[in-house]
Parts: sequence; structure tokens; C-alpha cells
Amino acid sequence: MKLYHSLSQISFLKKSYALKFLFVAFIGIHIPLIGILFFVLFFEHTVSPASILVFSLIMTLLATAVTLLVLKQLIKPISIASKSLDDYRNNRKLSVLPTDYTDEAGLLMCNIQESIYESESFINEKQDLIYMLSHDLKNFAGNPQGLAKLILSENPSDSVKHLADLICESTNLQFRYIENFIKLLKEQDQVSKVIPEARIILFANILPFINEQVEQRLIDKNITLNLSVETDEAKLKIDEGLLVQVLVNLISNAIKFSYFDSEIKTRIYKENSNLVITVADKGIGFDKHQIEELFKKFTKMSRLGTANESSTGIGLYLCKKIIEKNKGRLSAKSEGKNKGAEFKIEFEI
Repeated sequence: MKLYHSLSQISFLKKSYALKFLFVAFIGIHIPLIGILFFVLFFEHTVSPASILVFSLIMTLLATAVTLLVLKQLIKPISIASKSLDDYRNNRKLSVLPTDYTDEAGLLMCNIQESIYESESFINEKQDLIYMLSHDLKNFAGNPQGLAKLILSENPSDSVKHLADLICESTNLQFRYIENFIKLLKEQDQVSKVIPEARIILFANILPFINEQVEQRLIDKNITLNLSVETDEAKLKIDEGLLVQVLVNLISNAIKFSYFDSEIKTRIYKENSNLVITVADKGIGFDKHQIEELFKKFTKMSRLGTANESSTGIGLYLCKKIIEKNKGRLSAKSEGKNKGAEFKIEFEI
């Protein structure tokens, strides 16, 4: 940026980025000619044509190298602007770009800076508004529930009691939907703020956390979890906590849609240049045309589990977002209804 800043101080170059390039190129082109003139005029001995040719070639090569290096420095504003935009899109990292230059590159940096801050401001305002609306909606939903409970406390007739129970059940569903919505927003914020960096994941360290969180669900349905770890470690661009969260979610999902007294197989292994993690069950499965619907937020495929467990409709959506944010892929397959399902995570290593 120093070269760009210096050239921007020259009055006739201040407002044109293209003119800066042409100015540098013009100087670079004339360096060999100036060098040859000085060589011929001030060299004391007779100059042979061969020496002039050799000197010209040397000067041309040097001038070309210097000009290319200078031009590389001159495109610094473009590369900085590009990196800032990329950092914000991928990691939601705010940058500070200079906004006081008046040429095309300066306007580009200024526009990117303003767009980033406008976007960040919009996101924050949207989140604040949604949290506020969610809070108010919970209050509105609580009013009819409070009235329904008051009716129930007065020992009403069976028909009135049934209607009051329906109101309570309906408001409970509204509460659950609002809570899941808020959870989705918080999870998305967490995922967007994590900067993926390569780190060594020791699978022996994360297995106890996974077992601890799914153990009771396995016991409730007498399901066996078969964990096969065929590689000790891998260098991945994902936080251990997020990986545990995804695996717990996938295994919990498998438990939910598995039958009693069945088995879930989780396998961690390397295949070619990839680390692969699979979670396979023998549960209710799904049709092939429903795969895309699985990973949508608040999906229509939110179904009751084999023991009537409820579903939020956001678990698999968040898993996919987390994996893709951390440079991986999450896919699903099933041979059809009641033929089980397999979810596969792949990371390049």
C-alpha cells in the first residue's frame, strides 16, 4: 500500500488507477533506453555493438523485473479488498479498509468497507428484532395458556376441560417452535463466527463425550452403539466441540428413528485422501427423493421417532451447515422406508 499511497499523492495520478499503471509502465519501458544513453555517452572507451547489445539485454531484463515487482505492489489495494470481502463472507471477520482514496481502487475499497459494515449492521438489527419478536410472541402465547389453566383450575365440564387442554397443547407447541427458532439463530451465529483452522483431532479424546451424551437414549430403547475407530487422529479444519455436536446429533437422530433392540454403527476411517465418518442405523429410513428435504431448516420431514420422540426440524440442517463451514461434506442415503439410513461425513486431509 505504500507505493499506492505515494503515487496517490501525485496530483495528476490521484484520481485514476489506470493512469498509475500507465505511469509505472512508461517509466519501466524507458529505463533501458536511459541506461543505454548513459552507457554510450559516459563510457570512456570505444563501445562495440556487441557490448551495447549485451548491455541493452541486461537493462531490459532488469527493467522488466523491477516493473513487474512495482506493478505487483500497485495491485495491493485490489488484493486487500478481495481478502477483506472473502474474510467477511467465510468467517464474518470485520476489516478496516482505507476509504480516503479517490481513484477506482480507492472507491472499490470504500464500497466494500461500507457494504461489509452495512451487512453487519443489518444482521445485528435483524437478530435483535427477531429475538425481541420471539420474546413478545412467547408472552402472547402465554396469555391464552394462562387463561386455559385458570379454566382447568375451576373444575369445568369434560367438554370445556378438553378445549382448555387443546389450548394448552397448542401453546406448548408454539413455545417449542419459538425456542427452536431462537436456538437456530444462536447456532447459526456460533457457526458463522468460528474461523476454521487445521488442527489435530484425537478421536480417543472425543468418544467419551459422545458416549456420555447419547448413553441414556440408547438405554431407553435398548439400542447398541457400535463405534469402530480405524484411525487414531486426523488434521481437520473443525473445532472438536463442533465435531462432537454433529456426531451426537447424527447418532441421536439415528436412535430416534431406530427400532427397539437394534444396532447403530458408527465408523471413523480414512479412504484415499479423505477422512470418512459414517453413522448407519436399521430404522425407518426414507425415500431417495426425500434426501434434499432432510437438510432443510424446519423441514416438512420432521417426523415422530419410533417411540414418538418429537423432532425440531433443525438438527440435520445445523449439522450440514457446521460441516460445510469447516470444509467438509455431509450426505445421506437410504434404500427406502424401513431399510435404515446412513449419514456420511467426509473431510479432505
